[in-house]
Amino acid sequence: MTLPDGVERHDFGGTTSIATRGHPEYGERTDGEWRRWDPHRSKLGAMLELGMETGLSAGQMTLYLGAAAGTTVSHVADFGGPTYAVEFAPRPTRDLLGVAERRANLFPLLKDARKPETYAHVVEPVDVLVQDVATRGQGRVATLNRRFLGDDGRLLAAIKARSEDVTADPVDVFDDVLADIEEGYEILATERLTPYHDDHLAVVARPLSE
Repeated sequence: MTLPDGVERHDFGGTTSIATRGHPEYGERTDGEWRRWDPHRSKLGAMLELGMETGLSAGQMTLYLGAAAGTTVSHVADFGGPTYAVEFAPRPTRDLLGVAERRANLFPLLKDARKPETYAHVVEPVDVLVQDVATRGQGRVATLNRRFLGDDGRLLAAIKARSEDVTADPVDVFDDVLADIEEGYEILATERLTPYHDDHLAVVARPLSE
């Protein structure tokens, strides 16, 4: 597995973990300018820790859906290029604004990822679409936001089974969500995010040519 430039495995007092250089944001361990990217707090961090080939590279333009208070998107902005962070809830967005004040390339948007037309006038074409939204219709969200990705772009999604149906078998939920994603993407890889996140499926996909 290839880590993008700007993401390295670093030793934090005897514990080796992926890390980025940047201002600490959520109580993560630090060593000088390095900050641990905690896979228990970040689905994308878990994907990297598990060795998934994400296709991430330094300086890429990113659209992050479900940015919450900025835990993961802060790491993305540490090594990436311009990073648009969409969050629907006002309270975590206030924290996200603080994270963005320390990163000139991070642009918070108080918007609904299910309504990309509300931020289409702001977001430029991106190289990477990262999705971590806790809502029904996660596959639909991915296809709606396909418009922002170039043909050689990547979707990196964390599908949360319980957000779709708390009573259904997660395997059945994942199959249904993947079927929705395949309306706009070619699935390249999937992997459960155990032991870091229960009932989550990581998806790497590339957009189908329009």
